[in-house]
Amino acid sequence: MADKGQRPFGFRDKLGYLMGDFGNDFTFILSSSFLLKFYTDIMDVNAAIVGVIMMIARFVDAVTDVTMGRICDRGKGGKNGKYRPWLLRMCGPVAIASFLMYQSGLASMPMTFKVIYLFITYILWGSVFYTSVNIPYGSMASAISPEPDDRQSLSTFRSMGGLLAGMIIMVLVPLVVYKTLEDGTVVMDGGKFTMLAGVFSVLAVGAYLLCYALTTERVVPQVDKKTFESNSVGRMLRNAVINRSLLSIIAASIVMLLSQLTMQAMAGYVYPNYYGSATAQSASTGAMGIGMIIAAAIAKPIARKYGKAELSIASNLFAGVMGIVTFIIRPQSVWVFVAMQFLCWFGLGVFTMISWALITDVIDDAELKNGIREDGSVYALYSFARKIGQALSAGLSGFLLSAIGYTAETANLPKVKEGIFNISTLIPSLGFILLALILWFWYPLHKKTVDENVRKLKEMR
Repeated sequence: MADKGQRPFGFRDKLGYLMGDFGNDFTFILSSSFLLKFYTDIMDVNAAIVGVIMMIARFVDAVTDVTMGRICDRGKGGKNGKYRPWLLRMCGPVAIASFLMYQSGLASMPMTFKVIYLFITYILWGSVFYTSVNIPYGSMASAISPEPDDRQSLSTFRSMGGLLAGMIIMVLVPLVVYKTLEDGTVVMDGGKFTMLAGVFSVLAVGAYLLCYALTTERVVPQVDKKTFESNSVGRMLRNAVINRSLLSIIAASIVMLLSQLTMQAMAGYVYPNYYGSATAQSASTGAMGIGMIIAAAIAKPIARKYGKAELSIASNLFAGVMGIVTFIIRPQSVWVFVAMQFLCWFGLGVFTMISWALITDVIDDAELKNGIREDGSVYALYSFARKIGQALSAGLSGFLLSAIGYTAETANLPKVKEGIFNISTLIPSLGFILLALILWFWYPLHKKTVDENVRKLKEMR
């Protein structure tokens, strides 16, 4: 039920929620886009090893994500809510752990040390500290407002927060950390990357604190303690296995992250290595940002009229087709490639603006089916799926780069460069098409069903 004594939902909440993902993505996008590049080129660790470490970490997440979700659901909350305080507690640890991952001063250490160091710091950042701030933050959307339109606004502003952080990272990193040698080769400067990682960590802390200060939790879940206690983790997982909407959105999330993050990670290879232009990589980020802003402007009114799932299907099909066209025509001009990537990112951007609202629809659907509202637990399963997508992306990119023979020394061989282009375009495109098919044929919460669920929940409350 909503706490009527709180101030009304408004722009302050939207801005605050934007700041949460602004903080999240100063470490998440940095990791998904540049950790592989940093460890292959600066630390001289094999790409496949980095990918394996990222995938192993996801097995740890299977425990930590669900555990954090249950902690959130069991929490009683206080005057500051049950989710917001976690941002205050964990913003420092997640930022410090992120900075520790990018220590170029350790590049001369033995390989065994570097692999173990990466494993420990990556687990601390992603499986412990990032989980302990991201699960509560994601669960907050349902607590800030019970209204579907408000939640769609929060989804859009959250996506914009991630976009802004991503633009800062994807523009600054290529401009600051890459240098061109006398022979024209573009390489990464490890010391500058470490410095920039520290700056991003500080910005993350500031963003989390603003999220805490600007948002208000208005919805206080009314959960019978005995009912919750009887709903063990095992029972929760059994409910999840038979919940078509949750299973399909988990599958969609894995495919989305696999595709999106592969495209992001490979940008660090296709621009400096295939096209020899780190400047174009920064420009492509600006173009991506413009596409996302347009997507933000049109997503909500179109989704309200036609449905979130329906719009998601169309936008992902568009992104997939644009990627396939890019793979086929293989533009020789880097600026034509940037233009094609803009169209692909625009299609993805429309879906991104909607995606966080989809999970609130799933939470509502699960409440109607199971008779208990578990925002934290459901969001934890969704977050775990996103991390699986992240790990598979890193693992796939790492294995494919190893398969084409990529190392810092072979990066500019013609055969390796062609392989980089193929991975950058074909893999994400096929993923976007698969994502559209999952939402079309498997995901059941299309517009008519969502509207009916909202009606039933309002009657119950």
